Amino acid sequence: MARTGKSETLSSHVYAELRRAILNGAYEPGARLKPAELRLEFGVSVSVIREALSRLAEQRLVNGQHNQGFRVVELTEKGLRELTDLRVLIEGYALRQSISLGDFTWESRVVATHHLLARTPTRSEDDPLHTTEQWAEAHRDFHTALISACDMPMLLEMCSSLFDASELYRRLSAPLTAQSKRDVACEHQQICDAALARDADLAVARLSDHFNRTTELLINAREAEPDA
Repeated sequence: MARTGKSETLSSHVYAELRRAILNGAYEPGARLKPAELRLEFGVSVSVIREALSRLAEQRLVNGQHNQGFRVVELTEKGLRELTDLRVLIEGYALRQSISLGDFTWESRVVATHHLLARTPTRSEDDPLHTTEQWAEAHRDFHTALISACDMPMLLEMCSSLFDASELYRRLSAPLTAQSKRDVACEHQQICDAALARDADLAVARLSDHFNRTTELLINAREAEPDA
């Protein structure tokens, strides 16, 4: 049992470090992730590395194919637009249901998670280009709280999976957001206000705009690149 616990701890550590590296751009989209090399880098067994990579594949940050190993996911306009459309459709429906069914406990959770998100620094002085892990966690908690009262566990699982799949795109948009002077905090406040006012149409419209702004920001930036 002790060995199992130690293995799980090592795998969780490797997973967290690899996830952070991928999201912060240390590994380019499409880059191969070789277990034999990562084993030496982290000083752990290949099985621990493979377990961590499998967890990253579940979050759609890594692609794993039989006999072809693991690669960081490729970023494409088609994939981003498809992912955004799915989030607008599925998470928008979950939000609409949550507004309809949510009680005082739901309202309190939305207020509390938004309060924490609004007061968590988006970036640190040491790394001004990337969002902090604390903000990323608070961001996820807020979006989860918004749809938490929909009373459909399968729908919530789908939303969670799509959120994971969007994380790499969202992190890559962080420097662009600062350059564009986009007010993400205001967008979150407006979504929160509409949800608490029980205006489902407005809340869903604002959520859709929120997702699409990130998408368009990334696509426009890629089109402006010299090799694009």
